[in-house]
Amino acid sequence: MTLPINFEELITEANALKLYKELIIQLNKDLLFANLDLEFDEETQPLSLKLVLQETVFNLIQHKFSDYLNLLYQVDVSEQKIKSLGGEDVVKLSEDVTFLILQREWQKVWFKNQNL
Repeated sequence: MTLPINFEELITEANALKLYKELIIQLNKDLLFANLDLEFDEETQPLSLKLVLQETVFNLIQHKFSDYLNLLYQVDVSEQKIKSLGGEDVVKLSEDVTFLILQREWQKVWFKNQNL
């Protein structure tokens, strides 16, 4: 599997394989396990998904850092990838982390679909 390199590519691939709803379901499951009060409707548009998740990540970084770390752990985002991001600009960091979360969730959905 070649991981998508940006949000647009990820969504294009998810839609092409008809797995966008499964991506949302997987994300919702991990948000629930991370004890975050956030759930996306399966009909959520991709841009809305990205922006709401990015705002959530931003707020977690700023105000609930332990919940942020718990989310990263639950989703299983690579610690090495997180450490490679620049942390000077929290807005940019939250955007990059949001993509890493969605990328990892996509990886889970893709692998599950391959094993069916």
